[in-house]
Amino acid sequence: MIKSMTGYGSGAADAAGKTFTVEIRCVNHRYSDFNIKCPRVYAFAEDEIKKLAGGTISRGKADIFVTVENKEVSGGVVRPDIELARGYHEGLLLLARELGLNYEPKAVDFLRVPDVFVVDRAEDDSDAILAAIKEALGAALGSFDDMRAAEGERLYADMSEHLGIVEELTSKIEERAPSIVEEYKERIENRMRQIMEDVPYDESRLLSEVAIFSDRVNVNEEIVRLKSHISQMGAMLKSVEPVGRKLDFLIQEMNRETNTIGSKSNDLETAKIVIDLKAEIEKLREQCQNVE
Repeated sequence: MIKSMTGYGSGAADAAGKTFTVEIRCVNHRYSDFNIKCPRVYAFAEDEIKKLAGGTISRGKADIFVTVENKEVSGGVVRPDIELARGYHEGLLLLARELGLNYEPKAVDFLRVPDVFVVDRAEDDSDAILAAIKEALGAALGSFDDMRAAEGERLYADMSEHLGIVEELTSKIEERAPSIVEEYKERIENRMRQIMEDVPYDESRLLSEVAIFSDRVNVNEEIVRLKSHISQMGAMLKSVEPVGRKLDFLIQEMNRETNTIGSKSNDLETAKIVIDLKAEIEKLREQCQNVE
């Protein structure tokens, strides 16, 4: 069954004394677009994240967030950059003399100076971290897909209802079509009688006029194509594959056939049905924007 493009999912996994959390938020988009945000130090995982997410998300704008929380106190060696600190110290003394200030730098002042203190940390196991991120991503994609499937069921129910109405309206147009020519023939005959009164008129000329009109208002081909599109859409709504773009194309074709029927029919009753038909197709189009 169809799935929605929109959804949310999250997952978490532990590695290297840290908890990696992945969150996915996806909204409607014509194509597939991924925006991955993770700490710069773990940027090496972005290609793998995009590859795995692409296996589940074929359409939509997806924001994927990777956050990290330390579970353990991380060890490391703190060392001062003596040469850099000496340069800052001399610069401060020079500045104080030039400005006539009574100032003597203190060691605590250097805590606010960038890069004077350097922390050497043990390198993390990149393979273990990548595995944890993939595990968290897998859990996030699972919950995300469950939400999309649930929303897809609601979309299926709503679109199926509108598609059923489209099918009913198409049948009404099909039933009405033969009457259009017959009513036109009656109108022409009545007009001829009024004009000619008791004078005989050319029956063959009347039949020729009716035949031309019949050919002009014939919408059988459009109805056949429209019914075919309805049948295809019904099958697509039950598909487990992403069909959003195909549905969008079908709806465009349904609109095309409906407009042609409206322009050819030359009949007030059919025109009213066409208006209702176009309204239902528009409802399908709006919902189609949510389908993956």
